[in-house]
Amino acid sequence: MATAHLSVSVLVSAPVQEVWDATTDWERQSGWMLGTRVRGTAQGGRGVGGGIEAWTGIGPIGFLDTMVITAWEPPHRCLVEHTGRLLKGSGAFEVADAGDGVSRLTWTEDIKLPLGVLGRIGWPLVRPVVRLGIAHSLGKLAAAVSRRD
Repeated sequence: MATAHLSVSVLVSAPVQEVWDATTDWERQSGWMLGTRVRGTAQGGRGVGGGIEAWTGIGPIGFLDTMVITAWEPPHRCLVEHTGRLLKGSGAFEVADAGDGVSRLTWTEDIKLPLGVLGRIGWPLVRPVVRLGIAHSLGKLAAAVSRRD
């Protein structure tokens, strides 16, 4: 099965801990993540073995992305394994100190492309849209966290 890699970073005018807290507040992700409602499930979405569910779509049209946390290293790294029917693969949120009270937040996905040949053909077409959506979402988060000052 083919794998698609995508990584998007944003600078946030806030210390690492504040960025981590905002990023891993799963229920509040719905406020900045485009077209997605998120919630912590097992263990409240905290720690290795914790669960997260994200519904991406509009109304009833979309898909459920279930995840299990495979690494939990506050305030720097959360790795997940996508376990849903449609999405399989891994993802990461990583927060690094960029100096002068600024942090770099990086969202990375390595997804096993669904739908066989159709997925392999379609990915180059949808990749720019997915990347733009993630970049927009991270920009909203950066603006919200930066305003807390």
